[in-house]
Amino acid sequence: MSELVVSEARGASRWIFINRHERRNALNQGVAEGLIAAFDAAEADPATRAIVLTGAGDKAFCAGGDLQPDANGAPFTVDPSDPRNFIIRLFRRMEQCTLPIVARVNGPALAGGLGLLCACDLAVASSSARFGTPESGVGLFPMMILPYLQRVLTPRALMELCITGELFTAEEALAMGLVNYIAPPEELDAKTGWLLARIVDKSPTAVRLGKIGFHAMRDMTLDQAFDYAQLMLPMMAQSKDAIEGFAAFREKRKANWTGK
Repeated sequence: MSELVVSEARGASRWIFINRHERRNALNQGVAEGLIAAFDAAEADPATRAIVLTGAGDKAFCAGGDLQPDANGAPFTVDPSDPRNFIIRLFRRMEQCTLPIVARVNGPALAGGLGLLCACDLAVASSSARFGTPESGVGLFPMMILPYLQRVLTPRALMELCITGELFTAEEALAMGLVNYIAPPEELDAKTGWLLARIVDKSPTAVRLGKIGFHAMRDMTLDQAFDYAQLMLPMMAQSKDAIEGFAAFREKRKANWTGK
């Protein structure tokens, strides 16, 4: 795996770090490829039940695309023979990930970093973190991350953020529904661990199929979603985890999840 991204197992969770603290954990092609590889490895490990995505150090969660003049693998270049952008490849991989992804926002989440945050399923932020889409100040618009921003933020709030490019606080991010919880910087890991504990003791099968269903229904009409739901729930009830869950409930004991 690229040294631009490092990961480590912590109990039933896999912590993935963007390891470019000297450049505020900015995104480039190497980072995107490293993150994709890290998600692949986490999903391949049966002991992993959740992923934490964060930035190394304490300077930033992710400052967005690397804008340095000497940046290697900046997000604005395109190969005419293969226009598929690495940021979109990363977002598609996150969309397909069947493990819950928790963003640990340890510092500013700006531009592409805000998109990365929105691509996660849940988020815990430091109260000192700042958020924003400052692209309009350099003649751009947050086009690449707009599909994810539109799924998380309300249209009025999103349009204001994109046009003004102004930064906003963790408290404002919480009020917008951008993050689930905020905590003082010294309590960020404890709050993240508290949330993880509420995730990893649940049925991996239920979470996996639930994520698939959530993403599928989001792009369906209401009637299509009804049809999908009435087929999915009986199928889920036949899983080994569901059978075990019902048995544990009847017997008033803790379930022994197998993820099957």
